[in-house]
Amino acid sequence: MSTRTIFQMVLWCLMIFGIFSPAHALTQDELVAKLEAAGYSQVRDIKSTAEGISVKATKDGKDISLVVDSSGQVKERK
Repeated sequence: MSTRTIFQMVLWCLMIFGIFSPAHALTQDELVAKLEAAGYSQVRDIKSTAEGISVKATKDGKDISLVVDSSGQVKERK
């Protein structure tokens, strides 16, 4: 068997058993928990956009607009 075939089989097995999976969408509860763990509070106005999930939240007493992309990365909008 070629190296490529072996690699594809290993990757397929990892995906089947859930050890490795492509980015999965966060549920709303998971999203809120992730943001609260990062120091945000009053998470609100959660909307799906072309960029990802648009969210408004509060951090250090300031209202902030956020975008959470499909890989779960949180970015503050300016």
